Amino acid sequence: LPAFYANIVLLKVSNMPFRLQKLKEIFISKFGSAPKFYVRAPGRVNLIGEHIDYCGYAVLPMAIEQDILIAVEPVKTQVVQLANTNSLYLDFSTSVNNIQINKTKPQWHNYFLCGLQGIQEHFGLNNPTGMNCLLDGTIPPSSGLSSSSALVCCAGLVTLRANGKTLSKVELAEICTKSERYIGTEGGGMDQSISFLAEEGTAKLIEFSPLRATDVRLPSGAAFVIANSCVEMNKAATSHYNIRVMECRLATKLLSKSKGLDWKKMLKLHDVQTKLGVSLEEMLLIVEEVLHPEPYSTEEICKCLGISLEELRSQILSQNTQDVSSFKLYQRAKHVYSEAARVLEFKKICNEAPANTIQLLGELMNQSHISCREMYECSCPELDRLVDICLQFGAIGSRLTGAGWGGCTVSMVPTDKLNIFLKNVKKAYYETNVQRLALENNSLFATKPGRGALVFVEA
Repeated sequence: LPAFYANIVLLKVSNMPFRLQKLKEIFISKFGSAPKFYVRAPGRVNLIGEHIDYCGYAVLPMAIEQDILIAVEPVKTQVVQLANTNSLYLDFSTSVNNIQINKTKPQWHNYFLCGLQGIQEHFGLNNPTGMNCLLDGTIPPSSGLSSSSALVCCAGLVTLRANGKTLSKVELAEICTKSERYIGTEGGGMDQSISFLAEEGTAKLIEFSPLRATDVRLPSGAAFVIANSCVEMNKAATSHYNIRVMECRLATKLLSKSKGLDWKKMLKLHDVQTKLGVSLEEMLLIVEEVLHPEPYSTEEICKCLGISLEELRSQILSQNTQDVSSFKLYQRAKHVYSEAARVLEFKKICNEAPANTIQLLGELMNQSHISCREMYECSCPELDRLVDICLQFGAIGSRLTGAGWGGCTVSMVPTDKLNIFLKNVKKAYYETNVQRLALENNSLFATKPGRGALVFVEA
């Protein structure tokens, strides 16, 4: 079997790195005893393929150095005590037999509870182990670098290890994808998959149904730079994200019905392409033929599908999109099918490595941002400004990454221009704003493909 189906790597460390040692010391001062093991799950940057994983299409992320790290001590009481090295995040404790996840307030501990509950439900644990846990995170929150999913993945792996269970990386990724939906985010699985399946030195093409990962070697002459717009966006705290998921689902239904397919069983835009047996380019022509650019009212959608408003709300829409009165179907479907094609082209160029690889990849990244901005409307003025600055100072390609509406950009920069690029972007975007300047140290950095989730124990 491919390596990525293997179990999570267990590392025995005799000389503990400074960060683990520091976490251990804080843990002892907090709980009065030493942790038995440590779990790490990385954040990620998506190079291309935005908002298409939940439509069934492949994406192309890589893990980054920034991560969630949790020190853990299993205990005999059936209580989970959570603490955070960041004093902004308050302590929390709960019975492992009475997990309550508050969707209305997406606080940090609720993401831990998602991973905890997912593993407990998967194994049907009747007598789950209690735990003392201390978390340390280096992923900027609400930045589009998957801090929330890294925490869910970390919590899932913590619960698995504490209860003496084992799963493959693929199984863990699938469970944690479902688990994060407990908090109300209708995500597609990219974040959890790369957090577990990542390998050092390579990006991954992540495909779904079934979940699989393929190495994508990035060009050696370019660096990928992450720049935080310093505009926070929490997917679970707003309806922007879930509205887009529903718009794609509704576009799926209308496209399916127009082509005589069983639309009630069709959930993802990828399903339509598969059933029709056509190319992505042909799907774009079908979108032009079937859907109109003007927003669809709920009444028009009901008329097209031959259902009542009550059926629309109860059978198709998610809980936090019940009151939305109009949906843009044409624009969302156009973005998804064109973005899916860009992902495959990006991988093809990386594999073939022509002389102008960096230029070709940059063009795809730029096209992706334009589509995210104009067709998917998930950008914001600060992200657009940051993309413009990055392109102005030498990036070959630049785009928003993550859900959007804030968070980060990712730019591809020739390695010989990297230092002057960082200097100029810092001056143009961060030094012009006091708030951004205060955050600059953790907001602008070059990154390389990192490794996936790990468990550490002292040798």
